[in-house]
Amino acid sequence: MVAICELCGRSGVETTVHHLLPKEKGGTFGDKADLCIPCHKQIHALYNNEEIAARLTTLQELRNDVKLSSFIKWLRKQPPTKIMKIKKSNQQKRKK
Repeated sequence: MVAICELCGRSGVETTVHHLLPKEKGGTFGDKADLCIPCHKQIHALYNNEEIAARLTTLQELRNDVKLSSFIKWLRKQPPTKIMKIKKSNQQKRKK
């Protein structure tokens, strides 16, 4: 669906549904947000579901997060058609 990302605010982007409380942590029927694909991928590349459930369950908490806020600031300057590669952080790789 082409719309506005609720996290970075870019318009004309393809969005996906992000469960603010991960489904595996009880958020199946909870609050959701329409996020552009880069924002959604970046959240899950930086954090596991336990950390998301513990401290990143609102759009404001996501926007205020130190690691994510710098990405959002950079992403806002990118055209909606830009395709980027999102890699899992080294911390996330080690946790598995």
